[in-house]
Amino acid sequence: MNTQTIEECMKASFAGTPFSQVVPRLAGAGVASYTADLVKLRKTYYGAAAEAYDEPLPLEEGPAVAPKFGSATVAATVKSIQHGEIGYAEFLRRIMGAGCSRYEVFISGRKAMYFGRDGEFYTEPFPQAK
Repeated sequence: MNTQTIEECMKASFAGTPFSQVVPRLAGAGVASYTADLVKLRKTYYGAAAEAYDEPLPLEEGPAVAPKFGSATVAATVKSIQHGEIGYAEFLRRIMGAGCSRYEVFISGRKAMYFGRDGEFYTEPFPQAK
């Protein structure tokens, strides 16, 4: 995996680059999937082989993850970021406030899954290309 591109993608996400532009760059860097641990504020990227790369999630003023998972709030927050209404940092704050403790993105599977502390989850397919 190209760790320099991965680091650039993290910076781009926090600078307002849309998910739809970041994911192809990650795929090109050899990333097959990634997990964002919102309790520890870390992201781990996984390649197609047995390789992984871990980096801190530079979220300032992040709230504690709420104890109760609100799938409707997570879904609404996903729609807000997809429509460009909020940036990545605000997206993270809102899903953490909705009880999301981690999420996983499956690039070739074209979906993201958001998880609560007790195993609740919400699955969001990638938007269809326009």
